[in-house]
Amino acid sequence: MLALWLENQQLALCEDLDAPRATPGESLVRVLCAGVCNTDLELLRGYYPFTGIPGHEFVGVVEQGPTDLQGRRVVGEINAVCGECATCRAGRTTHCERRTVLGIVGRHGAFAEYLTLPSANLHLVPDGLPDEVAVFTEPLAAALEIQQQIDITPDDRVLVAGDGKLGQLIARSLTPTGCELRVVGRRAEKLALLEQAGIRCVAAEDVEQRSFDVAIECTGNPAGFDLARRALRPRGTLVLKSTYAEKLTVDAASLVVDEITLVGSRCGPFGPALQMLSEGTIDPLCLVHGRYPLEHAVAAFERAKEPDALKILVDMT
Repeated sequence: MLALWLENQQLALCEDLDAPRATPGESLVRVLCAGVCNTDLELLRGYYPFTGIPGHEFVGVVEQGPTDLQGRRVVGEINAVCGECATCRAGRTTHCERRTVLGIVGRHGAFAEYLTLPSANLHLVPDGLPDEVAVFTEPLAAALEIQQQIDITPDDRVLVAGDGKLGQLIARSLTPTGCELRVVGRRAEKLALLEQAGIRCVAAEDVEQRSFDVAIECTGNPAGFDLARRALRPRGTLVLKSTYAEKLTVDAASLVVDEITLVGSRCGPFGPALQMLSEGTIDPLCLVHGRYPLEHAVAAFERAKEPDALKILVDMT
């Protein structure tokens, strides 16, 4: 099997890996397309000591699994859980004490010809939805998780710090709430995409301090965190979407004095994400900045690291 291998913060293409075997309850999926995520780039920088095949945003075809899934295109939730630990029994399955995470923790990922996941994790892709749109299901679900965690209403002032891949999806997913939304970023071409979608953008120096009800940090750098924190009014909510390879220094006293609510946010609901993509509520194709065959996956990562890049896709066929 051809796959991309990550070890000691180095990527290499391997041509002779054994294809994975599905255990009972799992499906074998032939990967069609996978997307490079910021978490993949953070793994490359040492965010987590992962060795194996990275990648967790994918669309593929089930080759072995339940009869109602065989031969069908699917996307998949990335946390494989035991269902038996105290955390699972309490309903917090995405924090299962024994979970593996596709391409991140203890489970080979999607930059390969094949992957395995529990069949219960898989969601059918509507027939009319192109692969290059369906592959956005996982990151869009992560964006929608914010609205699962906190209520955002038309009365709220919301700042999204970050104009990258996730920031773009978060801003678009918040538009239907009717909130007073602003996005702050660094690159004019990325901000232009948001403005074309009717989303107002501001320069960092023009962000009003202590004036937003909710600030969502998805820059992945300390400066973005500081900007989002300063933008919040007392008793505001700071939502953290970034994973950091490096340690983040926080002024804890200011959080206490202003009674700021911190919300960590990661994986989200696939059903609503697929529905939004199917209905065209969100069209992510303008975010695709490159497509590479699996044979050139190392080059795809190099492109994804460039500051102007948004979503880079890797095609397996």
